[in-house]
Amino acid sequence: MSAFFITATGTDIGKTYVAAGLIATLRRRGRKIIALKPVVSGFDAQNFVASDPAALLAACGQKPTLDAIAKISPWRFAAPLSPDQAAALEGRTIDVAAVRRFYADSIASAEDVVIVEGIGGLMVPLDARHTICDLIGALNIPLILVAGTYLGSLSHTLTAIEVAEKRGLKIAALVLNETTGSTVSIAATQESLGHFWHGPVVALRHEPAAPRSHAATNAAAFEKLAEILP
Repeated sequence: MSAFFITATGTDIGKTYVAAGLIATLRRRGRKIIALKPVVSGFDAQNFVASDPAALLAACGQKPTLDAIAKISPWRFAAPLSPDQAAALEGRTIDVAAVRRFYADSIASAEDVVIVEGIGGLMVPLDARHTICDLIGALNIPLILVAGTYLGSLSHTLTAIEVAEKRGLKIAALVLNETTGSTVSIAATQESLGHFWHGPVVALRHEPAAPRSHAATNAAAFEKLAEILP
């Protein structure tokens, strides 16, 4: 059994896109996948089919119903804020110990591969004392770090890598998810990061000018990512 935690340098960087693409690729290889996104903010129960958990279920070949979403995402909040703030608006707090137990139980019962998608970035708060980084450390599973290519992403990415390494977390791969419309090229971003990060890197393209060629490029990138993972 293998488990991986997909996190990012910030929010709206592309965690769900990466998770869904990886799940689809692994399934084509005959792997059995369990997808989890236990904590979700910005969740609209009236439009749940557009949610991140729904995308993960679809990638797993499952119908995204509210009941199915509740099983993989027990902690759902309406406000599109950090988990601690979204919970506070509803008069709630997140029981981080319960979240850890949910993760651990799900991973322990899995037959093959568990893909866990986090919420927000690596250091987003879950409550007044714990961040996503703390949660990954408690689970003791490798992470896949998703980063963008916008101006400023170099600092954000290197900061996240340094924090993860100082916490003793294993980074299985860095995924560069191209930021559409960025003035910084994905090649330049990868070159600069290569001076500081020497682990596996996978690059995903999104420039609207060549969607067909990028589809093939990204399919190959997801195959490369699947090869990296045991």
